[in-house]
Amino acid sequence: MALPWQETWSMAWSALRASRLRSLLTVLGIVIGNASVITLVGIGQGTQKLASEQLESLGTNVLFVVPGNDRQRRGGTARPRTLVLEDAEAIASQVPSVRRVAPQISATRIIQAGGRSVNVPVYGITPEFLAVRQFDVEQGHFMTHADLEGNRSVVVLGSALATNLSPNINLLGQRIRIGNNRFTVIGVMEEKGSFFGENQDEVAYIPLTTMVNRITGRDPTYGISLTVISVEARDDDTINAASFQIANLLRQRHKIPNSGEDDFIVRTQKEATAIVTTITGGLTVLLGSIGGISLLVGGVGIMNIMLVAVSERTAEVGLRKALGARRQDVLLQFLIEAAVLASMGGIIGSGLGLSAVALAAAFTPLPAFVGPGTVLLTVGLSGGIGVFFGVVPARRAARLDPIVALRRL
Repeated sequence: MALPWQETWSMAWSALRASRLRSLLTVLGIVIGNASVITLVGIGQGTQKLASEQLESLGTNVLFVVPGNDRQRRGGTARPRTLVLEDAEAIASQVPSVRRVAPQISATRIIQAGGRSVNVPVYGITPEFLAVRQFDVEQGHFMTHADLEGNRSVVVLGSALATNLSPNINLLGQRIRIGNNRFTVIGVMEEKGSFFGENQDEVAYIPLTTMVNRITGRDPTYGISLTVISVEARDDDTINAASFQIANLLRQRHKIPNSGEDDFIVRTQKEATAIVTTITGGLTVLLGSIGGISLLVGGVGIMNIMLVAVSERTAEVGLRKALGARRQDVLLQFLIEAAVLASMGGIIGSGLGLSAVALAAAFTPLPAFVGPGTVLLTVGLSGGIGVFFGVVPARRAARLDPIVALRRL
């Protein structure tokens, strides 16, 4: 007569308790595998979230026009000089779907204040930069059109740069040196954070005209060449139209034939987000797969231990069969044992993995996190692996001949 399911479960649990050390070592492999999966997936998802947040911090309806095409930008170390100030002015005046345009020139210079000096990026920009890129001023004020038109030697400092130059003294109204030129500090920006490895708070902002006349100079061939043109579309619905219109305008200005290759790139914030999401999503899958290998190793460990258990418990299986247990009852008992080991390892490992993710989020800039669906999937996968790898030893136990097995008593 078949044993009830409850009795089979009780016998399986009793067998596991009888071999506590062996059960603990078997569970350990699954614990490590589950903790690895949860931790690595949490780091991958945190990386994806951080990248998305950084892109969103650039501004909502923002497009970026950069000089050179992909081939030119990959081909050498020198920055292509195919965008000039007149291109930015044409975009502002001739593209109807554009609200604001912020041309930018970037260079790295040594900045000195008192006895301190740092080598940081210096951005030559216009007043529109503040609105297009959604930056805010914490102290003082931003540059004005009067500063731009008057070619004034004024500078706005990033929050971290201001602290590094003068930890104890407010630099507002003070004179600092950029290269060989003196500038008056008129403002300090609010904290913005890093963007793809570049700290936006360790940057100095000066009028674009001052940048050209006193820092970088004019290029004799290209004139005032730009590093990037940040463009704000009127709203979300006009981003694609703005991208199309800007590309057509620049092709006309640069005399590029229809079959020719563009010497510029127009990227929308949404396109950049999609690219980053794809890359970081692939990274998350890769990290999860690496953790999954550990989980499979734990499953193999379960199979090995269960095979040993079958060999040691041959007499027990024979006695059960002699007393009327069917093959299915023996099979179910060993499957339950494997599933219990794997599920326990999955729960404990998930707890350790969630703890590791919480520590990473608390002590690093990475906003690591794991959704409940991932945790449930991992625990369920652990149980499934236990059943899968427990099938072979369970079938071996179920097929034992009771007469042969009883000889071991």
